[in-house]
Amino acid sequence: MNRQPHTSSREVIVAHAIEPVVAELRLIDVADYIAFIRLEHFACLADLVDSAAELYFMPGTLRLGHGGEAHVDWSGSPRIVLDLELRPQGATVYFQLTLAENDASVVLNYVLFEQPDEDPGRNTQMLEELLERARIRKAEIVGE
Repeated sequence: MNRQPHTSSREVIVAHAIEPVVAELRLIDVADYIAFIRLEHFACLADLVDSAAELYFMPGTLRLGHGGEAHVDWSGSPRIVLDLELRPQGATVYFQLTLAENDASVVLNYVLFEQPDEDPGRNTQMLEELLERARIRKAEIVGE
């Protein structure tokens, strides 16, 4: 796939938006990820993603896509790759989240805007605004 010039900036926006969710996903033992992926228990993976996202995004905003991959061998640390979808109102972002021993990364596959602008820069700005609107504020959790 050819990467577009605006893909890198959108990956940064998505990575920043899901940062607290990634911290929650890292609390899960890597052996659980490996077992769920190898046994194709993707509903269990979806539950983990939903639970990690529920304090940070409106319901249904972040969810598991088509599954995941577990890269495990005798010579290194495991890597878990999750296919995820971000669905703020107005856009859908298809991406992969890779969780490794000391870091995490995002690879953007596709962004679909309901009402795209002709200018990719404006679409990137719109993506950031849509993701910000989809976040849950602490005041909303507490009920203030």
